[in-house]
Amino acid sequence: MLDTTEGQPASLRQEKLSYLSMIDIFRDLSPQDMAEMDRQTTMSTCQAGRIFYMPNDTGEVLFLLKKGRVQLYRISPDGKKLTIAMLGPGAIFGEMSLVGQGMQDTFAEAMEDCVLCVMSRTDVERLILTKPQVALRFVEAMGRRLSQVEKQLEDIAFKSIPARLAGLLLRLSRESRDGSVVGFTHQTLGEMLGTYRETTTQILNEFKAAGLIDIGRKRIDILDRAGLEQIAEA
Repeated sequence: MLDTTEGQPASLRQEKLSYLSMIDIFRDLSPQDMAEMDRQTTMSTCQAGRIFYMPNDTGEVLFLLKKGRVQLYRISPDGKKLTIAMLGPGAIFGEMSLVGQGMQDTFAEAMEDCVLCVMSRTDVERLILTKPQVALRFVEAMGRRLSQVEKQLEDIAFKSIPARLAGLLLRLSRESRDGSVVGFTHQTLGEMLGTYRETTTQILNEFKAAGLIDIGRKRIDILDRAGLEQIAEA
């Protein structure tokens, strides 16, 4: 279960309102609208390592990730883990057909301590009907997610594992504050690529030997971005 802010001090409610105001899909709302959003949503915290959504969970719910990182993955019949997405702050996900979100057979696990805002179908439906600009932001967000999934499928179909790994490292480094890939194990990177940890480790070591990256504990520093880009485009 998630830990919520319901019944907690006004300072935490104000923190929740601040989080909501910084979520991209709500950027067009007035202060009065944001106050209404505060009443309609629940802010929750989730510790790193906790699985807070499982395939057998029922009911429609939408998660808005404000802080932390969440991994969405599936387990194959033979027990192999396949990462569907690694989401950072600003991501929207959950089980809600109204906005084109599905979590069928999917687990959601907090990779870091997370702060999420949770909305029910009733809340989302009311918001979309009364605030068309928010509905547009939902469409934009879903379009970006669809493009990312299509790109991932294209890479799996047409690119070699070294090319996919180089592209993944470049993308993760662009999303990082300091330009490095931080907090990912070789196992996690392999799951994001749909390959084995041993294969990922071997290729990373080849990249390191070629002077493209430096490897630390859950940290990869990009030394030759142009070289990785050349591999990623091959």
